[in-house]
Formats: sequence, structure tokens, C-alpha cells
Amino acid sequence: MPARKSAPKGCESCAIRVDIPEEVRAELDQIGGVEGLCSQVLPEDRLKFLTGMFHALSDPVRLKILLLLRVQPLCVCVIKQCVGIADSKLSYHLNILKETGLIEGRPEKNWIIYRLTDTGARYLESLMK
Repeated sequence: MPARKSAPKGCESCAIRVDIPEEVRAELDQIGGVEGLCSQVLPEDRLKFLTGMFHALSDPVRLKILLLLRVQPLCVCVIKQCVGIADSKLSYHLNILKETGLIEGRPEKNWIIYRLTDTGARYLESLMK
């Protein structure tokens, strides 16, 4: 007799019915089953946005930059002195923060002055609580 393949535990979409705890099943039934549950997950574009945001906020160097910019707008030379990393690495981190919309850089004479955006200030504030 061939071995029967078992479905992953909790997989309602599989052809083989898997037992799940009654409490879980009852709550799933209240929200429309697995389909109802899955419909409550954020859309892919929002998940992608949040993934990028969490990536930007997950590095200590980038957090330090955000905390510096929380105090005041700064040029690269001051940020570099405070963070203590090479220009190329600093540029990399600043680009990630800019791409996610947490900071913005505006040219002023021979410098670029970096500032927190409103989005950056909100995310940083939520982290500080």
C-alpha cells in the first residue's frame, strides 16, 4: 500500500482535510474561513512599502542618522562626524532613507542639507514611545 502524503497542518486549501483546534475553526468561521482571514492581510503594494520602511529602520547607522536629523537639519560633513563612517557607506545609508521617504536632501550653495520628512518624523516618533 503506497504511503499517503500528509498535508501541512492547518492547510484548509488542501484536498486532504486537516484537523485544527475547535477554537481556531470557530473563530475562522466567524470571519469567513481562511479566505476571510487572507482578505484581511494588507495588499501587496502596501506590504512592499512596509517591508522597505522596516528595512530602512532596521539598521543602527540609519537610526542614528534619523535621530541626528530629529534635532536639526544637517549637512553630510556633520552627519559623517557624528556617525563615523566612510563617505560611500554614508551615501548608501542616506540613499536608503531618501528612497523610503524618511529624509530629504536639498541643495544649498555647495552642500546638501538633509532633513527629516513628516513621514520620517512620524515613524521616528512611533519608535521612541
